[in-house]
Amino acid sequence: AVVLADGYLQHVYKHIKEHGGVCIADEVQAGFGRTGTHYWGFETQGVQPDIVTMAKGIGNGLPLAAVATTKEIASTLQRRIHFNTYGGNPVSAAAGRAVLEIIDEEGLQQNCLELGDYLLGRFGELQKKHDVIGHYRGKGLMLGMELVKDRNTKEPAVAETKKVFEDMKDMGILIGKGGLYGSVFRIKPPMCWNKQDADFMCDALDIALSRL
Repeated sequence: AVVLADGYLQHVYKHIKEHGGVCIADEVQAGFGRTGTHYWGFETQGVQPDIVTMAKGIGNGLPLAAVATTKEIASTLQRRIHFNTYGGNPVSAAAGRAVLEIIDEEGLQQNCLELGDYLLGRFGELQKKHDVIGHYRGKGLMLGMELVKDRNTKEPAVAETKKVFEDMKDMGILIGKGGLYGSVFRIKPPMCWNKQDADFMCDALDIALSRL
């Protein structure tokens, strides 16, 4: 959940294009309004990819993935043999359409924006209380929290992260963790979350951190 610097992808895409490359945006996690400010993650960088990949959230639990691309790139498939055993599954396709409708009808993108801002505020309060929180970041409901042994040296708090991870699970909250050293919590809850859910998680996180 590292937020890219403003204009970063514009420079990356420029160099790729200059060398004849194709730009691919993976929207499996960042897409469908999760960042709050934009429907697609790449839009936050002001770029236009050649290929966009989507999966997971697009079917809300049902097996579904999709690829969007330019007409020029798509036409190359006419010169190749391509098939998919489950391609065009009508049940999954219907679920995918329903997901798109619900995102708009229930204002889930706006919910991601408002709840994400609220969570960042709660994280700031927790950071003042717990020195082990080195940094927190994110957009919408795509957030990250990095634990460190020392804020000056930024040494990853690997063991502490594992303990908090397990304590959170015992309190009924499944939270992801990642990063190069496994010391970053990946916080990407359901887009239908509400303030009560957010407070429950933050309160549990506060308890778990207090046990270190």
